[in-house]
Amino acid sequence: MRFKKVWDNPRQEIPHETQDHCNNLVDLAIKNGINHFETAYGYIKSETVFGRTLNDELKIDRSSYHLMTKGNPQTAEETRKLVEEQLKTLKTDYFDFYAWHGINTDELVQASCKTGGPVEELLKMKEEGIIQHVGFSTHGPLGVIQNAINTDLFEFVNLHYYYFYQRNEAAVKLAQKKDMGVFIISPNDKGGQLYKAPEKIKKAIPHATPIQWNARFCLSNPAIHTLSFGMTEMAHFEEMKGIFPSSIPLNDNDQKAKYKLDQMVHDDPYAAIDSWHLEEDPSDMDIPLLLHWRKLWKCYDLLDFAKYRYKELKTPNHWVPGVFATPEAIDKIDFSKVPSDLPLREMLTEVHKTLYQPPVEFNLLNPKKITLAK
Repeated sequence: MRFKKVWDNPRQEIPHETQDHCNNLVDLAIKNGINHFETAYGYIKSETVFGRTLNDELKIDRSSYHLMTKGNPQTAEETRKLVEEQLKTLKTDYFDFYAWHGINTDELVQASCKTGGPVEELLKMKEEGIIQHVGFSTHGPLGVIQNAINTDLFEFVNLHYYYFYQRNEAAVKLAQKKDMGVFIISPNDKGGQLYKAPEKIKKAIPHATPIQWNARFCLSNPAIHTLSFGMTEMAHFEEMKGIFPSSIPLNDNDQKAKYKLDQMVHDDPYAAIDSWHLEEDPSDMDIPLLLHWRKLWKCYDLLDFAKYRYKELKTPNHWVPGVFATPEAIDKIDFSKVPSDLPLREMLTEVHKTLYQPPVEFNLLNPKKITLAK
C-alpha cells in the first residue's frame, strides 16, 4: 500500500516509478530473507504491480514466498468473482492467505460470517485449493475482534498490537487459544511512527532503535507470528536485521528498556487510568482512544503521532471510529459513568485544542494567501 502513486486510479495503469519501486523492494526483500508479501484489492494498483513484479519482472519461484491479499465482498457470488479477478491480477493459481478485509463492527461480523455469505464462500475456495488459509483483518474494537475470532471460521487475524497500543492483547491470547496465526499490522507506522521516534523514547532504548525494540516486544509474545513492516526504501532493510534473533522472553537490555518506558506513564497523573468502560459513550467519541493518544503525547512525546491519528477523525467511518472532541461532542458525554476524580471535560478539550489541525484553504485568485478553516 506504500508504493509510489499506488492509490491512483485506474488500477491497471502502472507508472514506471511505481513498477520500479515495487521491483526494487521485492528484490531486496527476497535477498534479505523476507518471504511474505501482503496486499489488498482496496490498495488500488498494488495487486497489479505485485503481480507483474513477482511473475514478469523478477520471475520469482512461486514456492519461495507466501502471498496474501484481502477483500471485503458482500455476497458469496461477489466473493468468487472478486477472488478470481485477484488471481488473474496477481498472476497466480492460489493464495497462501486470504483475509476478509476490515471486520471492524459487529454488523460486519454478522454480514461476512452469515450462512451462505462471503466467508463461507472463501472456505469453499479453500476446499478447492484456491486459498490455503482464510482469515480476517480488523481495525475494530477489542470486543468485535473477539466476536469474530469466536466464530471459529478463521485461521488467522491481522490486528493492531504494539508496545504503544496493547489494548488487543486479550484478542491475541484468544487467537492463540484457537491455534490461529496472529499478524501484526504496521508496527512501524501505526505503532507510533517509530521511524521518527522522539528523543525521549530513543534514550530509553540505547541498545537498539525504537523500531527494532518494538518488533522484539511483539515477537517476544509467542502468540505472534508475523509483522508487516511496509518497507519503502533500502535503509529499512538494514534496520530490520537488528531485530533478529529475537529473544523470547526479552533479553536483559530489552527488559531494562521496557522498564524505563513503563515508568513514563507516571509522567502524567491521569495517563494510567483505564477508561475502556467509556467505549460505548453516547457522545460518539471514542473516548478511550482519545485518552490513549493523550497519554502518548503527555508521557512519550508522541505528539506528532497523536496529531497524525487524530486528523483521521475528520471523516468518521468503521475504519477510524469516533468524532473530534468538540465542545458539542463533549456535552453529550454520560458523565455519570466518569470517575469523579477524572477531569474528562478538561482533558478532552485540551486534546482537541492541541491535536486538531484545521484544513488549509487556498485562495485561487491569490495562491500565496491561505486561511485556516474553522
